[in-house]
This record gives sequence, C-alpha cells and structure tokens, in this order.
Amino acid sequence: MRKEAERKMAEEENWIPRTRLGLLVQSGEIKSIEEALRSRYPLKEYQIVETLLPDLSEEVLDINMVQRMTDSGRRVKFRVCVIVGNRDGYLGIGLGKDALVRNSITKAIRAAELDLTYIERGCGSWECGCNEKHSIPFKVTGKSGGVEITLKPAPKGLGLAAGDISKKVLEFAGIKDIWAKSKGATRTTFNLALATYDALKKTASMKTF
Repeated sequence: MRKEAERKMAEEENWIPRTRLGLLVQSGEIKSIEEALRSRYPLKEYQIVETLLPDLSEEVLDINMVQRMTDSGRRVKFRVCVIVGNRDGYLGIGLGKDALVRNSITKAIRAAELDLTYIERGCGSWECGCNEKHSIPFKVTGKSGGVEITLKPAPKGLGLAAGDISKKVLEFAGIKDIWAKSKGATRTTFNLALATYDALKKTASMKTF
C-alpha cells in the first residue's frame, strides 16, 4: 500500500501527459485555460488545470461519513464535497469518497478540477448599469436533487444575499453582488452547492446580445 502511494506521488511530480490536450499544454501550444476548455479535446487530466491556473484555490464544503454493509461486514467511507476556483470566473465542484479523509479530499479536488467551467459575469441589474463584472448578466435557475435555486443580478454594493453554502460557491466564481432564493432540501450541502453551480453554468451557455 505504501509503495503504491509513493508511486502515485512520483507520477504527480513528474507529469507525463496521456491525452492529446495534455501534450498540447505541456508543449506550450495551448497556453491558457480558455484555449484548453474551448478546444475539441476533453479535459481528463487535472495537471492541465493546475498548470494553466496556478492561482486556483480550493475549500472543503462538507465531510460526511457513509456506511455500507458487505459480506465481510460494515465498511465506512468519508464523502467530501470540495469547490475550486480562481475567484475570477473559473469554478468547479467535486465529490470524493475514500476510507481516509485525506484521500477523499484529494479525490474531490481532482474531480472538481476536471469539472472546471467558465462562469460569465456581468451587470444585469436595471438598478445599476455600470457594465462591470460584479454580478451575473441575467436571471438563472439551477437544480440538483431536491434543491432549486434562482439567482438574480444585483446592483453594485449589495453583496451576496444568499445562504452560506451558495455564498461560498459564488465567492469562488468571483461574483460580488447577487440576489438568491432557494427552495427544497437546502440542508443537503452537496445538492445546494451543485444547484448553485448548475445555475452559474447557464450564464455561459446562453448568448447575450
């Protein structure tokens, strides 16, 4: 087990790309995360994100212990929810499971990095009209499980009028002002975070004129 862990650490320190996108990043042909996400190649190596976004930060949103009965007895694992972002438009959310908390966090971070997406920011509030990227360009709604959240553009200086979990996700995306309204099983941290993320992703999927 120890030798396996040492081998994985060595592989991480000496990254050898296994995908076409990874090779393009390592060779310098793709120099930004924008180019990587817009390319026709899927993002399958977390090292690509860490190379192109060295200022990416992460935070653990929730840690839960889950149990499962097997033929050999009860097995306990930790489920961790993590968000990553550069607080300037790029955001990702991941979930990791393992018998050890540390490994669960690492897996969640890797999953979040591979799920990285661009969040379109703007000033869609009729009360403001400053044209700065402090809020979102228009109203969006996101869903996950039994949770639904609606995000509305807010004027500059209002702040984040949202719950703690949604507020943290919004901060990591680089949003400073917003109105948020959620309903459903909002005590489920992962679903609330994922619903907020789902809503934010729609800012980039819809075209503005």
